[in-house]
Amino acid sequence: VAGGPGGRRRAVARIKPVSFDDRLTLVEHLDELRSRIVVSVITLVLAIALCFWQRDLLLEIANRPLPSDYEPFTFSPTEPFFVTIKLAFYAGLLLSLPVILYQAYAFVLPALTNREKRALLPFLLSVPFLFVAGAVFAYFLIAPTALQFLLVTFPGDDTFEVAVRAQDYYSFVVLTCMSVGVLFQIPIGVLSACRLGITTPQRLARNRRYAILIIAVVAMLLPGQDPVTMLIAMAPLYLLFEFSLLLARAFGRPLDDAPATTPAEAQ
Repeated sequence: VAGGPGGRRRAVARIKPVSFDDRLTLVEHLDELRSRIVVSVITLVLAIALCFWQRDLLLEIANRPLPSDYEPFTFSPTEPFFVTIKLAFYAGLLLSLPVILYQAYAFVLPALTNREKRALLPFLLSVPFLFVAGAVFAYFLIAPTALQFLLVTFPGDDTFEVAVRAQDYYSFVVLTCMSVGVLFQIPIGVLSACRLGITTPQRLARNRRYAILIIAVVAMLLPGQDPVTMLIAMAPLYLLFEFSLLLARAFGRPLDDAPATTPAEAQ
């Protein structure tokens, strides 16, 4: 019955997260998931429409990392339209990221215990800020430096006649910014693992050489695939790792609602 307790519970689930103690049926969980997906999709579509409406400004911003003598070109009459749509999608995704993350958190967090919430919630709220910080760092430093090296410094004056295809250029810039934004989540991963008791700052410090190797491999896989991009990306990632260890030593102590489990109790 729509007016019964179940109907009221489903109506509330669409507006705010349920609590850990609530017991929802599979249908109610699916109903809440559908509502949150609908809100996320509508927000994303509106953000994409806004970016497409302001496409001239969007393309101007996207072209700034290019060296001054270069302009993107296209091969077909339809390519400008589809390239602009693709760029508007990624920009809209960035704009709608806070709403999408909130909907994801509101659906998942009720399944966590109070201890897990206290350990993870402050870090989850930092995810969009670190992502934007990484994307901005890539846009203003990594992408321009890599493009200057790849298009100007390395080819030289007369060796190659270099032209920049719009589709490839925008994919390079977008993937670089998004990849670095994701990699800037290193502090979140380190602190969350320490707060949950999965590892300790001391153990991570002892295995620092493996962290450096992983950072080098990840930096090598960035879209530029050149030594300049790799080195520029490695430096902040390594500093982020060391900063994460400092934060973990200060704030990474596991949150225990009860005394720590001993080996005898675990058996």
